[in-house]
Amino acid sequence: MEKISLYEHRVSYYETDQMGIVHHSNYIRWFEDARVDFLEKVGFSYDKMEEMGVMIIVLGASCDYKSSARFGDKVVIIPKISEFNGFKLTVTYRVLNKADGTLMATGETRHCFTDLDLKPVRTKKDYPDIYKIFSDYIGVDLDSE
Repeated sequence: MEKISLYEHRVSYYETDQMGIVHHSNYIRWFEDARVDFLEKVGFSYDKMEEMGVMIIVLGASCDYKSSARFGDKVVIIPKISEFNGFKLTVTYRVLNKADGTLMATGETRHCFTDLDLKPVRTKKDYPDIYKIFSDYIGVDLDSE
């Protein structure tokens, strides 16, 4: 398994609130950005999956805030596939300050795989290439490869 570079983000001014810190809703966006980036790097972008007839639906998202990110900070968002059974997927995330490694937030998103009509699909049976990618990365800490 080849090493995957981590997803980095520079905090933009529009992402901050009146107190000068990142508004809490942006962390969920960053989770999605990191997840999309990961899929592109392993060769299964959302576009490619949708062309194959597969969608990844978000069932839920959560975030625990540890330390405030501010305008201009560079953060690293580290996704990790914590659970995958061929139908449901859970991805956990850590957001770190790139400069000093401070943990800024943790969170998770829960998903399921469907066809374009939003009917559940079993990737192991119907899309073995997709199943293999997600199975290969269960529990892999991308920052320590």
